[in-house]
Amino acid sequence: MSNIHSSSTKPEVKLRHELWRRGFRYRKNDKRLPGSPDMVFPKHRTVVFVHGCFWHGHKGCKKYTVPKTNTEFWIEKVSRNQNRDEKVWRDLESENWEVVIVWECELENKRFGETVERVEKEILKNGETYRKREAERRSIKSDYREICVPSSFSLPLKKH
Repeated sequence: MSNIHSSSTKPEVKLRHELWRRGFRYRKNDKRLPGSPDMVFPKHRTVVFVHGCFWHGHKGCKKYTVPKTNTEFWIEKVSRNQNRDEKVWRDLESENWEVVIVWECELENKRFGETVERVEKEILKNGETYRKREAERRSIKSDYREICVPSSFSLPLKKH
């Protein structure tokens, strides 16, 4: 158990290197955000989590099997991890971050290319959506100022 690490795992590093090679810049494990996401793409308002299939209970995956010894403990452990994951996702989404989940099994050599393509598309789509939302917000704010504050309005200058 002491050899289990929560950050910079081999699958995570493999994905990070490929995304960096494709021109994506990110922050690693930003502790200012809920759950310290594995990768944070501020420009695209997207976070990426790379989940181990066993530790996060990837249903239907050959890497997730409940151990035959101490079964109750492991079922509860994985369930707590899944509940924590859901809370973190909700917290991030409430702060207007998009969440992308990548499973460890998706980063195996035979699926790696298609997984990176999927993640890249999601990051770019999320970034475009974020920029459109921000432009709309700025436009609404600008329209509000024009309606509420007449252009002839000026504040008197203070004399010192």
